[in-house]
Amino acid sequence: MSQSQKRWHRLDNAAKIFPASMRRGWSNVFRISFTLTSPVCPEALKRAVARIAPRFPSVCVRLRRGLFWYYLEENAAPPAVVEEGCQPLLPMTARDVAKCALRVLYFENRIAVEFFHALTDGTGALSFVKTLAAAYLEETGLPVRYEGILSPEDGPDPAETEDSFLRHAGPAADKRDPDPAFRLTGTPEPDGFLHVTCATMNAADLLARARKEGISITALLSAFLVHSVAQIQKERVSPRRERAVRVQIAVNLRKYFESRSLRNFVSVFNVGVEKGDTDATLAELYPMVHHQMALQLQPRKLRRVFTANVNSEKGMAIRLVPLFLKNLVMRAVFDTVGERSATLCLSNLGVVSLPEEMERAIDRFDFIIGPQAKAPYNCAVVSYKGRLCINIVRNTREPALEQRFFPLLESEGVSITLESNER
Repeated sequence: MSQSQKRWHRLDNAAKIFPASMRRGWSNVFRISFTLTSPVCPEALKRAVARIAPRFPSVCVRLRRGLFWYYLEENAAPPAVVEEGCQPLLPMTARDVAKCALRVLYFENRIAVEFFHALTDGTGALSFVKTLAAAYLEETGLPVRYEGILSPEDGPDPAETEDSFLRHAGPAADKRDPDPAFRLTGTPEPDGFLHVTCATMNAADLLARARKEGISITALLSAFLVHSVAQIQKERVSPRRERAVRVQIAVNLRKYFESRSLRNFVSVFNVGVEKGDTDATLAELYPMVHHQMALQLQPRKLRRVFTANVNSEKGMAIRLVPLFLKNLVMRAVFDTVGERSATLCLSNLGVVSLPEEMERAIDRFDFIIGPQAKAPYNCAVVSYKGRLCINIVRNTREPALEQRFFPLLESEGVSITLESNER
């Protein structure tokens, strides 16, 4: 692709906040990886990446800076394939995303793709990774059926690059003014090292435990996280200084609004307990979180939330403000509204389904989201081949949440296997 032929894309409505919120040592990056039953062949992986890159014109891009807005520009060359180093989710610098806003990594049997969040959300990223996995296996000689997987031989569909927020925004918008939530703290790792602890379990066992309470897996895990954080707050803060404990839930809007976009089409809402109710028992938390989710997961309510963001973008005043001033405003909004309203985020990617021949060649999937900009933790969940993996990431030395959350899972009858890169 020549310089004159490069196509560009406006950032979708959700993506605009991510370049503005970047800072030294932190960027909003997440990761999906899959582990093969045999060692990775780097040359086959390079061929697979080159083959699928044209199929995903809004993903294989770099971030460019305009006068009024950032935009995404397609790269002339496919993303580089690099052997993975010491840790996952190293921050992407402004220079990194200006070259390519995703990474393709491999190590032993594992292939990972790390995405700057301005490109896509978990659902769009999973579509990319599944196609990469299929193309890689074909490059190693395994015939693959593209069932439920985008084929690299098909041209990109214009619907896949749509900003679905703009199409589905409505006439009414919610206000965004929640009080700050309790924030976990700890001793920062001086070199930015990220601790990742993964708990794997039988998905059916966790589902049975959730159904016993009449709630979803996401609601069950949210209740466990709220209870764990509330106990930590009780130990660290006097009752008169306590704050709300909230978990921010990421929701795939494609389940509620028609969209085939591979860009961001995700929203978030908070569940948990407010100040004065942080002593709630698990038995009390189950219905509380369940009903909070039920109220939020209504199309009209979801529409009102993202319409507020769309309206902010459409205003003529903000459109004509130079980018450097927009960045100051958007970072302030991100710090005061986007992050301070919740203790941490829980993102459940759901169940990964693959054709049988691919399942025989791929042993597991992992999903990891980076920590918050000003708080150390986040949590991501994915299920594959009957196993559910919970990855908790932190950038501080003390494993305060892990020491509460994982024993709580086991005390509730869920058998888990723990892995960690703790040093």
